[in-house]
Amino acid sequence: MQTLDLVGTFAFAISGATAGVRRNFDVFGILVLACVTAVVGGMTRDVLIGAVPPAALTDWRYLAAALLAGMLTFWFHGAIERVRHPVLISDAAGLALFAVVGTTKALAFGVAWPMAALLGMVSGIGGGMLRDVLCAEVPVVLRADVYAVAALAGALVVAVGSLLPLHEAIFPPLGAAVCFLLRLFGIYRRWKLPAAR
Repeated sequence: MQTLDLVGTFAFAISGATAGVRRNFDVFGILVLACVTAVVGGMTRDVLIGAVPPAALTDWRYLAAALLAGMLTFWFHGAIERVRHPVLISDAAGLALFAVVGTTKALAFGVAWPMAALLGMVSGIGGGMLRDVLCAEVPVVLRADVYAVAALAGALVVAVGSLLPLHEAIFPPLGAAVCFLLRLFGIYRRWKLPAAR
């Protein structure tokens, strides 16, 4: 599960760094945005479940993954930008992985399955929200977009799956796929949640 956490950290860091490049941040600003996007959700989850100090502060690999993703984005942002919607795709990958890892970790700490799913969602959306705030944008999670709902759906697959008499290893990949696909469909099909008129 730690491998998935590190992959999610890397993916989220790319989305943060790319957002920084698009706003003409300098290299320090890009790295700060990459790190904040990558670790805030997981740190929030760890603090809420009592896993302190958070893994991102005790394991150097989280910071290394975020900094590596930030530097790669700084050096090769032209190639990354040529990929369609690079921020949104890497953000969707990070969202899916963090939602699944956050739910799994919360369940391992004895959190009841509904709250574990909510913590998985928080784990997924925390870094992206702070990234948007630092970029002076309204967070995407608040803009009637299929973002938090996708994270919650993936987290629920894992949380409910933990109650079923099936091999638990099948549910994290399934939950990640559900979250990622919902987010991608939301992007490409312009799915929106109802908004007040």
